[in-house]
Amino acid sequence: MPDETPVIDIRNLHKAYGSLEVIKGVDITAPKGSVVSLIGSSGSGKSTILRCANLLEDSQQGDILFKGEPVTWKGSGLNRHPADPRQVLRIRTNLSMVFQQFNLWAHLTILQNVMEAPVTVLGRPKDEVEKAARGYLEKVGIGDKCDVYPAQLSGGQQQRAAIARALCMEPEALLFDEPTSALDPELEQEVVRVIKDLAAEGRTMMIVTHDMKMAHDVSDHVIFLHQGLIEEEGDPETLFGSPKSERLRQFLSSTMAA
Repeated sequence: MPDETPVIDIRNLHKAYGSLEVIKGVDITAPKGSVVSLIGSSGSGKSTILRCANLLEDSQQGDILFKGEPVTWKGSGLNRHPADPRQVLRIRTNLSMVFQQFNLWAHLTILQNVMEAPVTVLGRPKDEVEKAARGYLEKVGIGDKCDVYPAQLSGGQQQRAAIARALCMEPEALLFDEPTSALDPELEQEVVRVIKDLAAEGRTMMIVTHDMKMAHDVSDHVIFLHQGLIEEEGDPETLFGSPKSERLRQFLSSTMAA
């Protein structure tokens, strides 16, 4: 029997900044090997959910389970925090995040950037990590850029380096936070191609994106968020092809026209 336990399971998640509640009770599941995309207007809570899943932000209510293991909390409400720093580290290293702004170390070469976390955080042998890092840089199409520095690369190349860095952690899932929104359209396509290849390999991914075509092409499940709640969700063909909610219809007509 295959293991049916989802890699990420978010239940009744609430997140507030002071008195402002930005996530108002959402349930999201990312089964192993699936691609789940979060779409919606700016301020709908998409990126916040991703950051809560990765424990970069503390949520005030609800459960977050990683491969069936619930995050343990102490305190409540705005004083709720993860109780076990070792658990946080373990979960974070298994949920590699790719940010909108590539967050590469300017003083390290691309190869050193990709190797840094597996060596220093995971304590893996340097020669083993270097071999893997070169392989992942080759995979994302910049194997010839190992010895250059981030400033010498285009935005699309820097984002592909960031994806290679995430892959080198050998994570259970990849979390993408608007991975193409800082890029020019032609550079965006370089990154979309890499994400499509990863989806075709059956990697578990959660993607926050403004790119409806990519969400349609790579996702198994799409979630449309509006003002901190799930307004509509479903498979991409149904969601994009015959949206039920008026808000989603308006959102799609405005984004497709853009």
